[in-house]
Amino acid sequence: MSKKIIIAIDGFSSTGKSTIAKLLAKKYNYIYVDTGAMYRAVTLFAKQNNFVGKSFLDKENLVSSLNEISLTFQFNEKLGFAEMFLNGLNVEKEIRTLEISQLVSKVSAISAVRKKLVAEQQLMGEDSGIVMDGRDIGTVVFPGAELKLFMTASADKRATRRYKELIDRGDKVDFKDILFNVEERDRIDSTREDSPLLKANDAIEFDNSDMGITEQFERICALVDAKLSV
Repeated sequence: MSKKIIIAIDGFSSTGKSTIAKLLAKKYNYIYVDTGAMYRAVTLFAKQNNFVGKSFLDKENLVSSLNEISLTFQFNEKLGFAEMFLNGLNVEKEIRTLEISQLVSKVSAISAVRKKLVAEQQLMGEDSGIVMDGRDIGTVVFPGAELKLFMTASADKRATRRYKELIDRGDKVDFKDILFNVEERDRIDSTREDSPLLKANDAIEFDNSDMGITEQFERICALVDAKLSV
């Protein structure tokens, strides 16, 4: 049996973590887990039940309802990656809206939410052979991961990428709103009390402000191959 490792990818929003993670999972035949999708799905649940909005957060009722949330990933052969299902329903499109992006940092800062999802994420990686991206994978979920990457880029470049993604999808959005959301999520994610966004001491930093996907992928594959050959 060939050696398998855990690849942990952390970093700021809209740095292409998921894109790189999907490519790696496909190349090495690993399981890919988008932890951001899990937090977005919980946020969608909270929004649907009126537990969160732009000006409020009903933390108590959300926490007491966590046992009503079932999250699963189901592989879509046409797309080539797993989609997020919330209580049996495909919510992949609903969780990618700007509205959910504006609310997710509030929900993901709740300790009980993080505890529930981290436990689920750790179970997924018990047999290694997994690529997982998020905010605290290398520091909290898999501190012993064989390869840790930390993705970063300027806020302007990240907002531009996110803006193009939403416009291409048909959403009507304003660039200023996207940039504000990127900067606000950075602030909240980096300053929250529970599992703040931090670069693990042994993580390799990738500033891809001026780096294309192909260059990033080739560099990271070299790092993976080096770990697999040890």
